[in-house]
Amino acid sequence: MASRTPLARLFTVLLAGLVAGLILAVAALPGNLLVGFAARAALGGYSALPDALRTPATPQRSYLYANDGKTLITTFYDVNRTDVPLDEIAPVMRQAIVAAEDRRFYSHGGVDLRGMARALVANVRGGETAQGGSTLTMQYVRNVLKNDPGRTAEQRAAATEQTVERKLQEIRYANALEDSLSKDEILNRYLNIAYFGSGSYGIAAASQRYFAKAPADLTLAEAALLAGLVQSPEAYSPIDGDADAALDRRAYVLDAMVATGAATADQAATAKAEKLTLRPTAQPNGCTAPAGGHDDWGFFCDYLRQWWLTQPAFGATVEEREQALRRGGYTVVTSLDPQVQATAQQQATSVYGYDNKRALPIAAVEPGTGRVLALAVNRHYSLDANPDGQVNHPNTVNPLISGGGSVAGYQAGSTFKLFTMLAALEAGKPLSTGFDAPSRLPTRYAADGEGSCDGRWCPANANPEWMDGYRMMWDGFGRSVNTYFVWLAEQVGPEKVVEMAQRLGITFRADADATFAENNAENWGAFTLGVASTTPLDLANAYATVAAEGTYCKPLPVVSVTAADGSTVSVEPSCKRVLDADVARAATDAARCPVGQQSPFGQCNGGTATSVTRILDGRPVAGKTGSSEGNATETFVGFTPQVAVAGIAANPDDTTDAVGGPVQAKVIDAVARVIATAVAGQPEKAFAAPSPALVGDPQRPTERPEPDDRRPQRDDRREDRTEDPLEEFRRWLDRRG
Repeated sequence: MASRTPLARLFTVLLAGLVAGLILAVAALPGNLLVGFAARAALGGYSALPDALRTPATPQRSYLYANDGKTLITTFYDVNRTDVPLDEIAPVMRQAIVAAEDRRFYSHGGVDLRGMARALVANVRGGETAQGGSTLTMQYVRNVLKNDPGRTAEQRAAATEQTVERKLQEIRYANALEDSLSKDEILNRYLNIAYFGSGSYGIAAASQRYFAKAPADLTLAEAALLAGLVQSPEAYSPIDGDADAALDRRAYVLDAMVATGAATADQAATAKAEKLTLRPTAQPNGCTAPAGGHDDWGFFCDYLRQWWLTQPAFGATVEEREQALRRGGYTVVTSLDPQVQATAQQQATSVYGYDNKRALPIAAVEPGTGRVLALAVNRHYSLDANPDGQVNHPNTVNPLISGGGSVAGYQAGSTFKLFTMLAALEAGKPLSTGFDAPSRLPTRYAADGEGSCDGRWCPANANPEWMDGYRMMWDGFGRSVNTYFVWLAEQVGPEKVVEMAQRLGITFRADADATFAENNAENWGAFTLGVASTTPLDLANAYATVAAEGTYCKPLPVVSVTAADGSTVSVEPSCKRVLDADVARAATDAARCPVGQQSPFGQCNGGTATSVTRILDGRPVAGKTGSSEGNATETFVGFTPQVAVAGIAANPDDTTDAVGGPVQAKVIDAVARVIATAVAGQPEKAFAAPSPALVGDPQRPTERPEPDDRRPQRDDRREDRTEDPLEEFRRWLDRRG
């Protein structure tokens, strides 16, 4: 950096100001301004650098990557720009910009009096383009001030006004910078902020935009072309402007490089002879423009953006956080697993196509961290118009998987029986708690109309021959026996079941559900049958809490966040214990029954999703199916110690459109295959067995107990289907060799 006395600096400022005033007067300004300019220069003196020039807060785009830290999901920006250090910029690029814009850069002190005088002569003689005599340092000052996000729009606009006052300020600041920074530091900052046309700010963005390469890999011809753009970016841009003009400007820069000794005449001639070969690439911007055309990533991207807007670390207000995402230059490694996401998307679309009015949203969560591995659905995340009468398909930006806004979710049927079982276990009732489950169970809850029994709600079992009889939690859960779980909920209190669901992260987004939960939970007997709306993400995370032996973690879409200056932002999982580990282990023990596995206590004797064990090749797994009334929705959620996955088949636009019972097998298969992808290559982990206290005495009575005196009545409710009895018998034979 230069070392000059204050008097020398002041002399330079005054002399440069005088010449600059002449340049402006000749080039653009009317009248005689020199006297007033000289007076202002003398009185203004030397001013300190503003903060924006000491530590520039220039806008940079933010990058979102998958959990491998390499797969680009998308970028967010208002200005397409990112900083790179000088040693990551090809030397020919540095030399080209100096030759094109400021040949005396390394010899002047921020203001080039000779260059300003040359510009004055050129402007007096006249020509097509007026010259300003600005050095790279002066241009840098101008670029910083016009892009400073800390300034108002009016202040940013003033940074480019053709006024004597503005030019004098620019000269002062340039001089101060030269005393504060080395030449290489100034050059690096300049290359990172200069506009190269076609929406590209900074050499990194320009290299990608025009040649699809990093600035370190630029050739002589490419560097000369880019250096030539900064004088008139839009006019010279070979993408958006005049390609011939760009080549002429490239030739000018190459000649200038010969003059400065940066290139030989032969090197310049060879570069001039090169054909213009562009590889234009547009940077993705936002969730509707993900990298590689992966519009299925948009739903995860939107979930991350919504999470970001709630985080105080990125600003005091939603507006500030939005601006931070678009202008802050963050590098965000998300929790999205590309392989799990790809499988989930393939499975969702194999059940229902993109044009189908029905949907299969699928969510995958990591137990113990809450990190969201996948959010998939058979929809394009797009703002494109849909055909008449099609509200949410094939295009939508509504959060069909995670919920929010107008999406309250979908009924998940018997998957909610888990919350009843947990509440009962927590209340001290062991897994062996028995009840002779009737076909229909008149309850204490008042009800009118079809399905009631003498004014009381009267739920029924879907398959009495397979479900009725003496049941404990193992086979009650495995066979999804409605009357057993409604009875069990009565024993512990429905309000305890509702509270348990909320504790595990079930959010009541539907107003009716929220009101019932707040004001009448003690009478919500049907809650155990999954009549409240939920989302695949909430459901997967609730089951992930059980997989993590009672540790609940808020869903988290990120692994790490790094600011533009290299500092890290804390984004650790937010977890807390909400269940005793033994309670969670006991529930897991029973949850192995639905998927066709056996509890260590040998009490599983039927399941509604036994194909899962075959798909996972016998790996320890647990889960639960769910069918809402009339088979309006079909659900399956499964988990291992490493992952929890939930899928709900539904019509997001019409709750009266029943997806039908037969699709449940496809939902089970889809979720199981997502689990298989998630655990591929990971060690097989066993579930821990519960303590004897929560097992109890699993001995079944030798004689059937007297049935409950509550009378069974007709009900149209249908919950989980069983498999073919013949197939069940074959499996019984297989187990016995």
